[in-house]
Amino acid sequence: MTKRGESNKIQNGKLIIITAPSGAGKTTIVRHLLSKYPQLDFSISATTREQRPGEIDGKDYYFLSHEQFRHKIDNGEFVEWEEVYENQFYGTLKSEVERLWAEQKHIVFDIEVYGARNIQKTYPHNSLSIFIQPPSEEELLNRLKNRKTESASSLQKRMDRSSRELTFANYFDLTLVNDILVDAFAQAEKIIEAYLNLNDE
Repeated sequence: MTKRGESNKIQNGKLIIITAPSGAGKTTIVRHLLSKYPQLDFSISATTREQRPGEIDGKDYYFLSHEQFRHKIDNGEFVEWEEVYENQFYGTLKSEVERLWAEQKHIVFDIEVYGARNIQKTYPHNSLSIFIQPPSEEELLNRLKNRKTESASSLQKRMDRSSRELTFANYFDLTLVNDILVDAFAQAEKIIEAYLNLNDE
């Protein structure tokens, strides 16, 4: 699973970009990998969206006001950022990448498709990108509906965006189909162990 042109010798500062349309299960897979491999740590994104019940600032996201977010944009503090939905901004802070690399961790990103493309372009030589694909678009829409965390209008926005994002699979290094979760976990483990050369340790 090592990318073409990349040394088999383990290196500091690798990035694992896990992306998917909303509802495909990327966060569940990311949490599994983080619980299994101490070499990995999670890149916490910044966002202007409202904090949901149970979410912790500085753990799940860095929750910022629109003014704070725009100030950081103006100061060049983001690796990437995007207005994912109207008045909902998400981004990856440069300070977050630097923090994790200083701790000698390989960084895992749980990130939407367009942000993942931007990180790919910024770090082309030390990143692996994995697109999590649902078994079908119909199943993806069912998962979104079953969350029951959205209003009807915001759910429709997510559905429309997810349909577009499904067309981006070929832009990423690997595609992992998340149909049966335990199988997706096993496949993700094989990918990570090969990329980080953990079988040689």
